[in-house]
Amino acid sequence: MKDGIEIRSIFLYEEMVQAEDLQRIVWSGSETDIVPAHLSLAISHNGGVMLGAFDQGKLVGYLLGFLGTDSESPDRMAMTRLKHWSHQVGVHPAYQNRGIGFELKRAQREVVLKQGIRLVTWTYDPLLSRNAHLNIRRLGAVCDTYLQRAYGEMRDALNTGVESDRFQVDWWVTSPRVSSRFEMGQKPLTMAHYLEAGAEKVNPTIPGDEGHLYPGEAFNTPKGVIAVVEIPPDFHELKRFDLGVAKRWREHSREVFTSLFDAGYLVTDFLFLKGEAPPRSYYVLTQGEGKLG
Repeated sequence: MKDGIEIRSIFLYEEMVQAEDLQRIVWSGSETDIVPAHLSLAISHNGGVMLGAFDQGKLVGYLLGFLGTDSESPDRMAMTRLKHWSHQVGVHPAYQNRGIGFELKRAQREVVLKQGIRLVTWTYDPLLSRNAHLNIRRLGAVCDTYLQRAYGEMRDALNTGVESDRFQVDWWVTSPRVSSRFEMGQKPLTMAHYLEAGAEKVNPTIPGDEGHLYPGEAFNTPKGVIAVVEIPPDFHELKRFDLGVAKRWREHSREVFTSLFDAGYLVTDFLFLKGEAPPRSYYVLTQGEGKLG
């Protein structure tokens, strides 16, 4: 990887201890939420994946995942339902916005492909634009599963104060959709492309004088196959500005996404329009059968 960052698997206990310390920096404030070194060691030596991003021997990013089973068809044998659960990805704040998260996911894909796994799943907060850009736009994951209060009351500094709703995404690592994200053979679609195709904006938002966006009181029911949903461009900053507004966004987006998923829509893209003032963030949802796997 560029910038002298090395991405490789982690098997040594001493490096697992570095991962503990990195977790304390990325998700500060809750020691009980740290994955201990001995558990990481057990996972990495028994079919799981532990990857590290190293800068001259210093761990600056890491990824942890393990084998699981897809719950959609519980009557099938476990061997036919194997998937990979991607539990954590963390990058030191001083090294963020340098593509390390993307490179860790690239390396994860290579490992699970060698294991013969087609599906990787994980959760993330749907109101975090940076995570949405990586997971949906760059990696090609899709989503039609909204988990309300997925982790109960979280105690770390990043998540405290707002209910822990999550998207659970599906990353079909052998699909042409995902392969194209790494080959960079096709230019990504823009908002203009989607609007020309008949995309409907579902949730009108209200810009505030201070530069933050407020959710509207209601949202529209789309009539076509493409819907666009807006979220705040920087949810963490919004929480610092006004926790009450952040909670309103959580309730609003919960209602919007659960309604669209129930109607058969699937999150297929994400747009971050940084050229606007303030920047705007939109999910693109497409109606149809299947999960593009």
